[in-house]
Amino acid sequence: LLCFRLPLVTPLIFGLLLQPPLTQLSIITQPNIVLLMADDLGIGDVGCYGNDTIRTPNIDRLAKEGVKLTQHIAAAPLCTPSRAAFLTGRYPLRSGMDAINNYRVIFWNAGSGGLPPNETTFAKILQQQGYSTGLIGKWHQGVNCESRSDHCHHPLKHGFDYFYGMPFTLISDCQPTETPEMDRAFRRKLWLSTQMIGLFTLTAVLGRLTGLIPVCWKILTCLAGFSLLFFVTWFSSYGFVRYWNCIMMRNYEVTEQPMVTDRTTSLILRESISFIERNKHKPFLLFLSFLHSHTPLLTTEKFLGRSRHGLYGDNVEEMDWMVGQVLDAIDKEGLKDTTLVYFASDHGGWLERQEDKRQLGGWNGIYRGGKAMGGWEGGIRVPGIFRWPGVLPAGTVIDEPTSLMDIYPTVVHLAGGKVPQDRIIDGRDLMPLLQGTVVHSEHEFLFHYCGIHLHAVRWHQKDSGAIWKAHYVTPIFSPPGAGACYDRGFCPCFGEGVTHHDPPLLFDLSQDPSEAKPLSADTEPLFDTVIRKIGRAIEEHRRTLTPVPEQLSVYNVVWKPWLQPCCGTFPFCWCDKEGDN
Repeated sequence: LLCFRLPLVTPLIFGLLLQPPLTQLSIITQPNIVLLMADDLGIGDVGCYGNDTIRTPNIDRLAKEGVKLTQHIAAAPLCTPSRAAFLTGRYPLRSGMDAINNYRVIFWNAGSGGLPPNETTFAKILQQQGYSTGLIGKWHQGVNCESRSDHCHHPLKHGFDYFYGMPFTLISDCQPTETPEMDRAFRRKLWLSTQMIGLFTLTAVLGRLTGLIPVCWKILTCLAGFSLLFFVTWFSSYGFVRYWNCIMMRNYEVTEQPMVTDRTTSLILRESISFIERNKHKPFLLFLSFLHSHTPLLTTEKFLGRSRHGLYGDNVEEMDWMVGQVLDAIDKEGLKDTTLVYFASDHGGWLERQEDKRQLGGWNGIYRGGKAMGGWEGGIRVPGIFRWPGVLPAGTVIDEPTSLMDIYPTVVHLAGGKVPQDRIIDGRDLMPLLQGTVVHSEHEFLFHYCGIHLHAVRWHQKDSGAIWKAHYVTPIFSPPGAGACYDRGFCPCFGEGVTHHDPPLLFDLSQDPSEAKPLSADTEPLFDTVIRKIGRAIEEHRRTLTPVPEQLSVYNVVWKPWLQPCCGTFPFCWCDKEGDN
């Protein structure tokens, strides 16, 4: 009987073995996950999104071998809130990580605000599922709460086993040769006030000495003391920005204070590859959070002058090379088919970032607006690329609304975990869409905030294919018609710098992705219906919001010396432990 059945069984076995590996997902239950996030990169800066002058062959290769998203949306147009949403899968408003004032990001390592300890990041869930979890590069989600050693906002308290990088963000103050960037206008006002107080004090003293001003020495002493106290109060923070904010850490240890910018790129790349090599025998999560392409655009000599777009283009091309090095490390360890790779930017390019005639910010292609603008596409539409050979179909382009918040449930489900049930998760699992088992994104509405202010809402009308977008608030560009807020440096979220629209400006992004031609009741028969539908969605959305502590309040944002990370005895904080090694 066995001999009779063998000729029948043998072809069946060979047939099963020769089946194409279309569903490796059922075999690879816990893939490695590598998340690559650029800083301030515009969607128009990447070759596979239409740029034909900046060379990005490695990012383009990811798109060719994987899935490219054309409507990938950041939950906020600035670093801190966007990354908080990415890590938690929730609008930053829900965790208190969006601003009620003009301080819209974390300003100091020694501030007390940051990603709240009660938020559950995807890293924490993957850590519980047995993953080795590492963050290399930028954090910008806070460090301490009450003392310089509590590390309540630190990456290691949010699910990462290993951290190497900047707890803050790269700024021009980190480069001694660059013009200071941080709070530039406010710093000028402080200098001017100091000079005026000093001049007034000096005039009073000279008047007393010459007998022209009858004032007692006690008053002059108090006035001089006040002048000195005023200067020391603000200069102790703003005068040492490079020492307080431009630091590198390994886990809880400060390794460079201030950071040595000439070697930062090579160290971040070395740490990333080392993390892959150390953890190749078990599932790992690597979040490589690039310092590129944020000013001051740290670029090694090898890449200077190589692009056709000055220093910014050089910096983007170097980042692309770093992406290639990470992909090569994955290939070298034989992990390509068991690793999901994701590439994105945290928000749109910074149009206003210029020095003299040099453009130091990114380009957002055909999309209107840029960084800091909560409603216009240029501030929130970013590159989004996934690669997982054998699981995700290569060369696929998906033109459906997706969000950076979607990474949260996607990687949690891939790791075999469950999203928290005690809070609202705004992201949606992308695997069905990426694999092609569904046609449409799960998102019907996406809400676009600028700080805590709702600026725009997107409605994906799936039955018609229309993507309606209503703008309730838009920034006033300066100078008029310029396309950005060049006179301010950043577009504001509220106040005199914005326009409120009633009825809202309405666009159909499926026909007008550049948001150039607003519709009206006269030109669009569905205008009133669409506005009512979006209005009801806003009401439902607002019912899901609950009050939480404001992490970016003025108190939480200001510099507090007792919270300052320090590798020595405060205030004598300087070290170079990488150089010592």
